[in-house]
Amino acid sequence: MQTSPAHAVHHGDREIETLEEFDAIVSSRGTLSGFRVQSVDLTDRTRELLTNDTTGAVFLGCRMRPGAAEKIRADGALVLPPLPGLPFDPYRGRLYTPDDLFASLDKGYEATPDALAYAWFQRTKADGDIFASMLRAVHDDSMSDALDELLRGARVVGVMGGHAMARGTEEFRGAARLGRALTHAGFTVATGGGPGAMEAANLGAYAAPYDDAVLDEACEILSTAPSFTPSITDWARAAFEVRTRWPRGDHSVGIPTWFYGHEPPNVFASHIAKYFANATREDGLLARCNAGVVFLPGAAGTVQEVFDNATPNYYESRGEPTPMVLVDRAHWTEKLPAWPLLRSLARERSMEARITLVDRIEEAPEALKRLGG
Repeated sequence: MQTSPAHAVHHGDREIETLEEFDAIVSSRGTLSGFRVQSVDLTDRTRELLTNDTTGAVFLGCRMRPGAAEKIRADGALVLPPLPGLPFDPYRGRLYTPDDLFASLDKGYEATPDALAYAWFQRTKADGDIFASMLRAVHDDSMSDALDELLRGARVVGVMGGHAMARGTEEFRGAARLGRALTHAGFTVATGGGPGAMEAANLGAYAAPYDDAVLDEACEILSTAPSFTPSITDWARAAFEVRTRWPRGDHSVGIPTWFYGHEPPNVFASHIAKYFANATREDGLLARCNAGVVFLPGAAGTVQEVFDNATPNYYESRGEPTPMVLVDRAHWTEKLPAWPLLRSLARERSMEARITLVDRIEEAPEALKRLGG
C-alpha cells in the first residue's frame, strides 16, 4: 500500500505530487512538458522552472515565485494558483492521514482542519456559490485520483456497518478481530472511515502486527470514551492514545464524507480519502472493494450500501460479481430483512454464488474465501 517517492516515474503517468518526484523528473527527463504538478511548493525551484520546457504542463495549486509563473505561462503552461484562506487544498495530491485531519486537536476538535472544512462546507453549501461547488468537485476528484494510485494492485475488502456500534462492546471487539483477520490474510481493509463498526475494522487492521492482548488493551482504552458524542475531542484523544502506545500499526483505508458532518473520521485508517459529495464517496468505496464486502449490522446507510453493491453485481457492470457476506442472521432477516430481497434478486444469476449470510462475525473471513473461489 505504500507508494514510492518516485511513483510517477515508475508507473509512467504524468503526475508530480511531491518535491522529490519533481526533482527526479527534472533530473531524469530534463523537461516538464506535459506533466501535471499537484500542490507542490516550488518557491525554491525557480531555476528549474526557468530552464526547463514546461509546454503543455499544468500546475495545480503550486506555490512559486512571480517570475517563474510568468515564464511558464508564456511557455503555454496552465497555472492554477493556490487559494489562500481555504481550510483544505482542492488540488491535494495525496490522501489524508489522521494527523492531517486532526491537527490542533489539543485546542479541541473545533480547531481541527476536519471541523473547519465541514464548517466551510456548510457555509458555502447554504450560499449556493458555484465557485465553492467547483472547488469541492476538484477536491473530490483529487481524492479519487490519489485513492486509485494507492490501491493499484491491492486486494481490497470492504467492511460496512453502522456508526452507532459503541466502543467497549463485544460487537466492537468482533469487528476489530475481523479487520485484523482480513489484514493477516493479505487483504487491504477499506471502510466508510467513520466511528462504530468502521472504526473497529480499521483498528483491527492497525493492530494486525500485535497480539490479542494488545488489541484487548486498545479496546479497553477506547472504552473510556465509548462514543463520539457528546465529545469528539475526548473520543479522538482516546484513539490517539492507542496510536501513541503502539505506533507501528498496519495500513488500511477510510473513505468518509463531510456530508455526514456529525460523524468524525476515525484515526486508525492510515490513509483517508474524505469527500464532500457522499454519492461520489459511496460509489467509489464500493467500486474499489474488488475482493468483496462484509456487511455488519447497521441501519439505513448500511442497507443502502448492500444494494449499492448488489446492483453492479446484478448487472455485472464492473465485471464478474464480487463476494457479499452479510453478518448476523437475525438482523438481516428479521430486524431489517435485506437478505430475503438480496437472495431473490440474485436467483438464477451469476451473483447467486457470490452472496451468503453468516451468523457470527468470526465466520466472515472463511465465507469470503469460499465465495471468492
